[in-house]
Amino acid sequence: MPTFSIVIPCYNAARTLPETLDSLVAQSFEDWEAICIDDGSTDKTLALLEQYAASDVRIRPARNPGKGPSAARNHAAIELANGHLIAFLDADDIWTPEKLELTVRAFEDLSLHASFARIAFFGTAPEAPSTVSSVPEHPLTLDDLLGENPVCTMSNVTVRRSVFVATGGFDENIVHNEDLEWLIRLVGQGYEISALNKVLVSYRASPNGLSADIERMRAGRAAAIATARSFGAAPQPRHEAIHLRYLARRALRMQSGRLLPLRLSLQGIRTSPAGFFSDWRRGTLVALASLLVPVLPYPCSGALFTR
Repeated sequence: MPTFSIVIPCYNAARTLPETLDSLVAQSFEDWEAICIDDGSTDKTLALLEQYAASDVRIRPARNPGKGPSAARNHAAIELANGHLIAFLDADDIWTPEKLELTVRAFEDLSLHASFARIAFFGTAPEAPSTVSSVPEHPLTLDDLLGENPVCTMSNVTVRRSVFVATGGFDENIVHNEDLEWLIRLVGQGYEISALNKVLVSYRASPNGLSADIERMRAGRAAAIATARSFGAAPQPRHEAIHLRYLARRALRMQSGRLLPLRLSLQGIRTSPAGFFSDWRRGTLVALASLLVPVLPYPCSGALFTR
């Protein structure tokens, strides 16, 4: 059995999928299988998967019996995976060559149930990221997740398969923030997820979609908060302010309009000034960037203010 089962949900991903799969094939740690779940693509995604599978037996195309990335991930991780470590990878993101090697070393600590790392955000060239995320030095807490989720994307998560099965996988009824809701269940049930303080994932930032996704993100966050309440965690205004700061940073990173970061920052400051500026450096720089982004070039505002 392979050490890793890599779960890759795919939907109309022909434009980015080759770069994603190439980064997987280039891994220095080679004991893995990749379960690529096609979700009814109408482009050349399935043909590309079959092409890669023909040249590398570790790549396994499959169909999603449900609908959506949560159903695809659940089916692959629970029903199809052979590895004892599940690593998720989206079909438009990229891993550094040492990602699996460093991750498997971390899991030699048997107390570790899941891991994540730092992320580089890029537009067109992964070797020239606009910003890089930071990670906490301590295992994730519910308080961390209710504020600013440092995991950022499922492409950044590796979990023991037994733990993923025990948590029940993703809630397939949640359209957005289903990863946050699952992380809250993971931590709430007493599992440890800790960070590797190294950039191992490159996240393809798109200028489209964040503004349109805000309402779906809010609905998903409401479901995640309900889950947190079931574990006795009571969200406070400061959590909402930190979350709004996170959304403003994300809008800056992804160049999602000139006014959206400012609107999110002002809402966060109004909700809880103490929460928004709980990390005074980050809060100040995000607020400043939000004020300046209408007049500064995007690369300047992103690089200077959102690290």
